[in-house]
Amino acid sequence: MTMDQLKRQAAARALEEVRDGMQLGLGTGSTAKHFVELLGERVAAGLKVIGVPTSEATRADAERCGVKLTTLDEIDHLDLTIDGADEIDPELNLIKGGGGALLREKIVAAASDRMIVIADDSKWVPTLGKFPLPVEVIPFGLGATRRAIEKAFAECGVSGQMAVRKAKDGHVFVTDGGHWIVDAQLGRISDPAGLAKALSAIPGVVEHGLFIGLASSAVLAGGGGIRVIERRKPKGDQE
Repeated sequence: MTMDQLKRQAAARALEEVRDGMQLGLGTGSTAKHFVELLGERVAAGLKVIGVPTSEATRADAERCGVKLTTLDEIDHLDLTIDGADEIDPELNLIKGGGGALLREKIVAAASDRMIVIADDSKWVPTLGKFPLPVEVIPFGLGATRRAIEKAFAECGVSGQMAVRKAKDGHVFVTDGGHWIVDAQLGRISDPAGLAKALSAIPGVVEHGLFIGLASSAVLAGGGGIRVIERRKPKGDQE
C-alpha cells in the first residue's frame, strides 16, 4: 500500500467522527487534503456541515469539493478539527507547520472542542524533534529574534542549525499571514511544553510548530491497519 493510500485510509477513518450539522476545522497538507475530498463526497450525498479552512490552499480545495465555508468571525466555536501532523509523540504533542500554515492551524485547533490528527504511522515518534521545528517570525528585527530563539533553545537544553525557509522559486517563503518561517534542526526535544512556552514569550515570534495538548486523538494508518490513540488525561483531570 502506498503512502498516499495510507493517508487516505486515516482520513476516511476520521470522517466517521463527522456528524450532520457539525462546524469543522479543515486542516492543511497532503493528508488533510484527502479528508476534504472525502468530506466533499459526503456533502454531495447530503451531509450538512460547515468548515473553517486553515490555509488558502485548503480553502480552494474545499470550494472545489463543494464544502460550505465560514470564518471564526462568523461562528464562536468548532465541534471538530481534522488535521495532519509532521510528528506525533505518545502524549499526542505535535510538530506541525511543514506546509507553512501553523498559525492558522493553531488558531483553528484552539477554537475546537476536539482535534483529530490524521497521518500515516511514519509520523509517530517516541520523542519530537527529528522533523525541523518551524517558528513563524516577523521579518522586522529578524537578527534579534533569532538570537532570542537561540537563547530559548539553550535554556531548554536543545540546539541546532536554523535557516529561513525558502520557497520552490528560491525566494523567502511567505506565509498566508505575510510572515517568514525559521526551521530549526533540533534532533530531539526532551521538554516540548517548556520549549513552547519559551518560544511564545519572544516578541518577534508569531507562532511555533509545537502543538501541546491540542490533539484529543490520533488516527494512524500503517501496514497493519488503522490505530486510534486517545490522549491520556493529566492527573487531576480524570472523570
